[in-house]
Amino acid sequence: MINRITLAGYLGADPEIRTLGNGTMVAKLRMATTESYRDRAGEWQEETQWHDVVLWRHLAEKAQKYTRKGSLIYLEGKLTHRKWEDKEGNPRKTTEVVGAMLRVLDGKRDENTEPASPQTSAAPTSAPAMEAEEDLPF
Repeated sequence: MINRITLAGYLGADPEIRTLGNGTMVAKLRMATTESYRDRAGEWQEETQWHDVVLWRHLAEKAQKYTRKGSLIYLEGKLTHRKWEDKEGNPRKTTEVVGAMLRVLDGKRDENTEPASPQTSAAPTSAPAMEAEEDLPF
């Protein structure tokens, strides 16, 4: 069986970092991925999905050191589902991505550097983008 997820997208907020009682660091991230497509009328549409990401130990340290709101990241991990109770005792369910590999795509930054905004970051130019389904070669 395989449980693997690969995401590339932007952070919607700074990472939330905690250190557990035993010294283990954990980071929670909100990550956005956006898909562009043409609808039946031929108009371009964008659909953004938000993902809750959990990173443990050295990956949490890496997120704390190198990422901020707006950071472009590549993430591999597994999809998990948890059940828990809120403060009022109501049952809740959460779906999260538990990261196994994190790559920061927009470079190292320090405390004084603002992250690049999604609108100003340059797209790779090594391969032409396919713009519509009818442009596919098969």
